[in-house]
Amino acid sequence: MKGSLAKGWKAGLATTWTLGKVIFPVTLLVGILRHTPVLDYLIQAITPLMGLIGLRGEAAIPLVLGNFLNLYAGIAGILTLDLTVKEVFILAVMLSFSHNLIIESTVAAKVGIKLWLILAVRIGLALLSAAVINLVWRGGSEMAQYGFIQKSEAAPNGWGEILLDAFGKGLLGIVQLAAIVIPLMLIMQLLKDYGWLTVFSKWMAPVTRFLGMRENTSMTLVAGLTIGLAYGAGVMIQAVKEDGVSYRDLTLAFIFLVSCHAVVEDTLIFVPLGIPVLPLFLIRVITAVLLTVIIAKLWKQPDSSARKEPANEKKYHSV
Repeated sequence: MKGSLAKGWKAGLATTWTLGKVIFPVTLLVGILRHTPVLDYLIQAITPLMGLIGLRGEAAIPLVLGNFLNLYAGIAGILTLDLTVKEVFILAVMLSFSHNLIIESTVAAKVGIKLWLILAVRIGLALLSAAVINLVWRGGSEMAQYGFIQKSEAAPNGWGEILLDAFGKGLLGIVQLAAIVIPLMLIMQLLKDYGWLTVFSKWMAPVTRFLGMRENTSMTLVAGLTIGLAYGAGVMIQAVKEDGVSYRDLTLAFIFLVSCHAVVEDTLIFVPLGIPVLPLFLIRVITAVLLTVIIAKLWKQPDSSARKEPANEKKYHSV
């Protein structure tokens, strides 16, 4: 027991340090940018595109806030606007696929996934889903009735307060990361040492096989589905180190999770906006499954015997 806890604690600290080096500076930078004209310029730049996906120009505000900051900032932006149910639903679907884009995509790159791939999948799904909903759904023209949501705090006054606020958010991000990753690593180490991880992988085997991945990807999927992409990356990093998760399986897992991570929490927070959340949940799950299965079919599982043939052939010719 002591040995398992020591190994888990060490792995948790190492993972926190690895991700913290990404999350802290990015959080600090975004915290500063939100009080500069940069976000306003981005909003003005994408406003003309809003009509193509069934949104008015001012809907660019929650999209930029949600993608640069997080879902809660995006929701706060929605609360400042008078939108129809259809418009709010489109925004909710887009932000479900594409939020906290800088931090989560940077963390994905840290794990080893190509940054352009993650950005292409997340932004592409957000735009495609919005366009489809706008064309298919003819209802939702009534004005959305917002429920009770906590208002955001007062804006900092002056650069001193802005820097202090951004620095504090960066430190808070590290503390939250450690509070989630370290206990998770302790639990994973205990499960691994006592054989429960193997049992759990077997339970999940039908799901991972259906999605085109091997059994050792199961913990990666569960972590991302429950605690999100950024925090779940800690499990993914550890899985690559200890469980031998291949680059193909890791990429497929990330493609699934960028469509459908923290799926319960990220769906429920939209309830106060007065939109149907069950379709939102189903859209994310069905999209994730279909996209992952299609890519897995196109990207064939590497065969170990096939990989050895070139080496044997080369040896034969050298003789």
